[in-house]
Amino acid sequence: MITIENLTKIYSAKDGAAVDSVSLEVKDGEILGFVGLNGAGKSTTIRIVAGVTLPTVGDVFIDGESITKKKTDASRQIGWVPELPNFELNAKAVPLLRYFAGYYGLKRDQEEEHINELLRQVGLWPHRDKKLRAYSQGMKKRFSLAESLIGDPHNLMFDETLNGLDPEGVQFVRNLILDQKKKGKAVLLSSHILTEIEAVSDRIAIIHHGKLIRVLNRSQLNELGREKISIELDNLDDKSLAILSKYGEIKQTINGISLTSLKTEKKNYPNIVEELVKAGYRVRKFEPSGESLEEYFFNTIGESE
Repeated sequence: MITIENLTKIYSAKDGAAVDSVSLEVKDGEILGFVGLNGAGKSTTIRIVAGVTLPTVGDVFIDGESITKKKTDASRQIGWVPELPNFELNAKAVPLLRYFAGYYGLKRDQEEEHINELLRQVGLWPHRDKKLRAYSQGMKKRFSLAESLIGDPHNLMFDETLNGLDPEGVQFVRNLILDQKKKGKAVLLSSHILTEIEAVSDRIAIIHHGKLIRVLNRSQLNELGREKISIELDNLDDKSLAILSKYGEIKQTINGISLTSLKTEKKNYPNIVEELVKAGYRVRKFEPSGESLEEYFFNTIGESE
């Protein structure tokens, strides 16, 4: 389990907090999607959890061990795949994995068997004798996956791991992540590919300007894509809101309102417009649609501005 408590990171007083009072938990056997625009604070948060960067305020606990006070113990149970893996390019896969395995105290026979299995698992066994400089970007990410699993950690973090991968690579990483979840591991997944995040995540956390602004559970995610109606009126007041509330749940948007959790069938949608017009309102927009995670994401960060 990964527990983030009141995490704040300030690189400079002039720029403000890169991460601002973030508290979050990734449970065992759970995939938590972590989404935000570039510079929102995702990678900074992940680097602090990995023990690479120290927080200004707050702490992170990996299976109950503090990453700031007991870094060695905590780090043993965290595997991290950074967005841009950086390894010694003249090294070969097996010797480098053997080097990493040394941190986990594996016996030599266990070590070799484990390394060989990992290389087969990530599809690099045929390339085990090549130097990493000969690896493509996708192969380097696969090697980074193997490296993150070398100690069989109970907690894993994938920071934009899907970026730059071809469809086969995306599918491979998706299946590997789901397999780790089945093993009861806590998985923190950061990605700009929101369709993949929505497909595999049990919950999704949205971060914006360093602040955690929303956490969606599975039932809320299941609601996405269901029918909604975007409405714009010349005069949105208490009376019009009272009319609309009879037909569904009202959510304020940047340009008007969104009517969700609809209480009427599609064939009766004209009745909504008719009632508004009879009450003296001019309906400038009445657009039924399903809200994707991407639409929800941009509406949410727009509302937080």
